Amino acid sequence: MNEPEQRPDRDPVASGVLFTPRLVTPTGPAPKRASDMARPDVIEDAALAWRDGVVTYAGPAWALPSSDRPADGVEVRADGAVVPGFVDCHTHLPFFGWRADEFEAKLAGRSYQDLHGKGGGIARSARLLADASDEEVMAFCMPLADEMAEHGTTALELKTGYGGSVEGELRQARLARRLADAIPQTTTVTLLACHAVPEGWDREAWVDVVCRELIPTASAEGLADAVDVYVEDIAFTVADFERVASAAQEQELAVRCHADQLEPSGAAEAAAAAGARNADHLNHTGEDGILALGSNDTAAVLVPVADLFTREQHPRALALRDAGAALCLATDFNPGTCPCLSIPEVLAVGCSTYKLSPAEALTAVTLNPAWALGLDRELGSLEVGKRADFVVLDTDDRSMVPYRPGHKPVVETWIGGERV
Repeated sequence: MNEPEQRPDRDPVASGVLFTPRLVTPTGPAPKRASDMARPDVIEDAALAWRDGVVTYAGPAWALPSSDRPADGVEVRADGAVVPGFVDCHTHLPFFGWRADEFEAKLAGRSYQDLHGKGGGIARSARLLADASDEEVMAFCMPLADEMAEHGTTALELKTGYGGSVEGELRQARLARRLADAIPQTTTVTLLACHAVPEGWDREAWVDVVCRELIPTASAEGLADAVDVYVEDIAFTVADFERVASAAQEQELAVRCHADQLEPSGAAEAAAAAGARNADHLNHTGEDGILALGSNDTAAVLVPVADLFTREQHPRALALRDAGAALCLATDFNPGTCPCLSIPEVLAVGCSTYKLSPAEALTAVTLNPAWALGLDRELGSLEVGKRADFVVLDTDDRSMVPYRPGHKPVVETWIGGERV
């Protein structure tokens, strides 16, 4: 019998107090929209206290009650600013293997659609996953999750989508739950069975089996928290999304959507109309889609580093913000179109390409994505009653994070009051 995977080493103390020259955090109800995204609380000479992994105080150090300095806890003094742990609301873990040769082919002029249609892309990752054992997949993914923690990610979404069959999708969902149990971060799992039409399947027949079999089974076994659909001319239609969304909602699962990445499709509008938690990519979303996201509770998730790899036009981030959309930034970490797992790099690229301010971008990688994943009551800001998930930076100036792409600004990552 295989030994269970072990979580990365952590300091086994979940109570303590930290003193920092500056604490920066969004506060109050989620999500933040429009100008509120640029208004995090900034507390100079601050203290953050926690007991049993939950924040008990966040404010000026001089006002810290003696009762919030646990005698049995740690006391930490940080040289840099402290911000909430980063929440990555769009990743494609677990997967197995890389596709660097496809990156090289795209640089030479091959399109994503061409590679996808010639046995590369999603279908290739499905074959790589199918050929690997469960133990090989776990051994591949756990160091990646550890590296994400080193870059400040304290919560993340996991997805299926490389299963390539009914049993393959269920296997990947089980691997996602197994990975979730083995890493320190908080996770949610999304069933992305409609990522690509599996080999040998008709699209409509696959959508039918996803709705009738896969979604009910994943729900009954507790394998998924949400369901996602990739709406593109090389994948699935808006009508397919609407069928899958209805089947997911019957099982009380959240709905997500890959929308308008390669062409305008009306997917953003459909996601908002269906009450999806989020619509992601949005490179080709037009005015109607922007207005729909701005007037509904569907988060707009942008993936700036993926845009570099696919060389797609930039989404209209400022228009989405100004329309009132709940704007988020995420990695889209995957082996084909975004092998970047660093939220600090996402902050750097997002600010530079979308012209978001550092304050807006911080909200877009903390409280807003926590809300998109349904975790905002526990995570995403440093407030009393929430988990003590926080990041210590090597600077007291939050603008230095997006200002220095390629530099890892994270000195320490804490999850539930424990240093990881």
